[in-house]
Amino acid sequence: MEITIRHTPGCPSAGVARLRVTEALRDAGIDHATIRLELVVDADAAQRIGFCGSPTVLIDGDDPFAEPGTPPAFACRLYATPEGHDVAPSVALLREALERQR
Repeated sequence: MEITIRHTPGCPSAGVARLRVTEALRDAGIDHATIRLELVVDADAAQRIGFCGSPTVLIDGDDPFAEPGTPPAFACRLYATPEGHDVAPSVALLREALERQR
C-alpha cells in the first residue's frame, strides 16, 4: 500500500496528516505501507494534478476524502470529522479508508 501526502510549501498540517496516517496504519495492522510526501509547488501544478488543497492524503493514488465537484486549488484543505472541521483527516477516518482500500 502506498500513502501519498500532497502538500504546499510550509504547510503545517502535512506533519499532522503524516502522524495520523502512521497511527491509523498501526491501528489497522498494516505494516507494509510506504508513506511519501509530495510537494505541490504552485497553482499550475495544483491544476495539472487536480490537487484539492493541503494536505491531501492519497491511498494507492485515490483520495478517499474527495468531495465531488471540488475544483483544484493551491490552498489549505479542511476535513469534516465527527468533532467538526480539522486540518487533516482523523485517525478513525483514515483507519476506515485504509481498511476499505485493503
